[in-house]
Amino acid sequence: MFQINTPNLTLRELSDADAELILLLLNDADFLRNIGDRGVRNLKQARDYIQTGPMIMYRQHQFGLFKVALTDGTGIGICGLIKRDSLDDADIGFAFLPEYRGKGYALEAARAVMVFAREQLNLKRIVAITQPENLASVKLLEKIGLKIERRITLPGETIELLLMAWEASSSANSQGL
Repeated sequence: MFQINTPNLTLRELSDADAELILLLLNDADFLRNIGDRGVRNLKQARDYIQTGPMIMYRQHQFGLFKVALTDGTGIGICGLIKRDSLDDADIGFAFLPEYRGKGYALEAARAVMVFAREQLNLKRIVAITQPENLASVKLLEKIGLKIERRITLPGETIELLLMAWEASSSANSQGL
């Protein structure tokens, strides 16, 4: 199974065994407010979410959301790349359990995903979408080299989001990696 190791974390592909972590994350109040309600309310729905989202994305794109765990194996969140039909480029995303926020883990994981995207996938542009008032996410995205491009509304949605982007050509040494 694919894995990325950092000094404090292990990132790996999600599996059915991660359903409990996904259930907790997707029902966290901050996830619901900042990312949205995915309608996952039990372990079966969490396993279905993993199988019909991240697992398909791994097969189609060689990337997806990864489980983020401490070196002792404790699952603390997710971080990775998503390919949305409504965006031209891979989109970096992350979500962490409340007790692991503000400790630098999201930044460490996001930096590792950016290195993977550049060096393994050879991506030349990576985007992110976030609510403008989600300042913690905006700041983290800026730390890994993304810059605000414009405001967008995704198809079928009504909420205006910030589209942030990193491009290889314009930020050779400025991505904070």
